[in-house]
Amino acid sequence: MNILIVEDEKILALEMAEFLGKEGYTIEHAWKKSSAAEKIFVNTYDFILLDLSLPGGDGLNLLNQLRGTKGREDSVIILTARGEVDDRIKGLEAGADDYLAKPFSLSELLARMHAIIRRKHKLEKNEISIHKFILDIKNHLLCFNGERLNLTNKEFEIFNYLVLNKNRVISRVNLTEHVWGDILEINSDSNFVDVHVKNLRKKLSAHAPIDWFETVRSIGYRINL
Repeated sequence: MNILIVEDEKILALEMAEFLGKEGYTIEHAWKKSSAAEKIFVNTYDFILLDLSLPGGDGLNLLNQLRGTKGREDSVIILTARGEVDDRIKGLEAGADDYLAKPFSLSELLARMHAIIRRKHKLEKNEISIHKFILDIKNHLLCFNGERLNLTNKEFEIFNYLVLNKNRVISRVNLTEHVWGDILEINSDSNFVDVHVKNLRKKLSAHAPIDWFETVRSIGYRINL
């Protein structure tokens, strides 16, 4: 997953980045409103962790702009030292998915992210069954008949994103953005996505037929469930 941390307290931002990076997520930073706006309206994110009090403006303005942009589905958790009920209400009414008041536990942040994923994708738990494979989105595991597949982090993230968006065609650009991050820094002519998918398919097909893992010619991929 691709996560944008919009937080001007650099120590806190770096702590979150280190913690979530160890969980296998791709992390980007923005320290002020202008740089956050630039990133948000060029890229899409699985999660935006958004401070309300930013140099150069209020984070609520960013959230209102994001929610007013057609087709954007980024999940947003507001992170703020503001404790007043009115501020929490404004954030949630502006479209935030959740709210954490500082100081907060990084483990709680991760748990809330998992809860949002479950709600967003209508999951009852953190495990998804895919044609006898079991995907554990919390622990970053993929198993077949109890045996763990030896996937790289990128292979897992590709499969995880495709499964969460099952039955939808996911373009190579969209997949690249959510797994690798800022698309402006990536060579659009590279076939590295196809190489990772090829390796992933090889590992899956060693256990069972994967005719449900479809290549949509000239566009991208789809997991059919």
